[in-house]
Amino acid sequence: MIIVMQTGVTSEQIEEVTERLQRRGLGVHLSVGEFKTIIGAIGDEKVVREMGLEALPFVERVLPITQPFKLVSREFQPENSLFTVGDCLIGGDEIVLMAGPCAVESEEQLLEAAEGVKAAGAQILRGGAYKPRSSPYSFQGLEEAGLQILARVREKTGMPIVTEVMDQHTVEMVAEYTDIIQVGARNMQNFCMLRELGKLSKPILLKRGLCATMEEWLMAAEYIVSGGNRQVILCERGIRTFETYTRNTLDLSAVPVMKRLTHLPVIVDPSHGTGSWRWVPAMSRASVAAGADGVMIEVHPQPEQALCDGAQSLTVEKFAALVCDLDRLAVVMGRRLKKQVS
Repeated sequence: MIIVMQTGVTSEQIEEVTERLQRRGLGVHLSVGEFKTIIGAIGDEKVVREMGLEALPFVERVLPITQPFKLVSREFQPENSLFTVGDCLIGGDEIVLMAGPCAVESEEQLLEAAEGVKAAGAQILRGGAYKPRSSPYSFQGLEEAGLQILARVREKTGMPIVTEVMDQHTVEMVAEYTDIIQVGARNMQNFCMLRELGKLSKPILLKRGLCATMEEWLMAAEYIVSGGNRQVILCERGIRTFETYTRNTLDLSAVPVMKRLTHLPVIVDPSHGTGSWRWVPAMSRASVAAGADGVMIEVHPQPEQALCDGAQSLTVEKFAALVCDLDRLAVVMGRRLKKQVS
């Protein structure tokens, strides 16, 4: 349930409602907007209805949340969620650029990629230390050694890093090294792991599952937020359809739908969404035009030699050209890119 407070409500009146809810064993989530203050009551809706809060002169109305996802719903929190990673604000007017190789192969490779994408305008470095692959014979990543390389490259470049966690047993170790923890498409419904991530105070990038509906995707986010971690970024990365010409079908309709349904930031991964570097620039531009808060792009110094997903990776030069396009497009959309400062 949500309790909408009257305009001009005081902190003492907010505290009174909060204390009433807590005395009845309900959790409380406070959302203070520019014009409205909303108190979310987490727990049994029947208890909230019986409390008669609408009788208070400073309560405007009490409403149920109609969506099955509660905490991530825009009904629950009308204002966009904003949080910072390093000096990068996620969820605001700035369009965030995350870029780097699919997999960490060596320190030299990652450093070259990081310096290139940073000079081009990326704010956050992506790179996989753990690589879930369809084939057990494919390169699986450098694991903890890869995490250590990521940490050293962050030290040298000043770029925050995002990397994937594989299971609940490695959550603590990955969290120790990275700035944003990525949940891959195959793990979107790994509920044991999502509960562990909910205990952290570190941003989580939650990719949409290969065959997940938008509601299932939001319910996965609900697992994390209900555990106490409100810093969740949603990432559309393509879903599996009958089409075989592209690796996946990039569902850009998810961007405006998610922006309407949830207050969480939404970004797009056009590299996995298409599977070919040729389509990445166009779909990156389309993502920004659709209202995405950022894009995550695979960039490799030498894609033809990449151990993982070289076919969908841009060169540093192609990425730099794309950033120029996105910079111009962002202005048209009333937004902006934040250029990196060396």
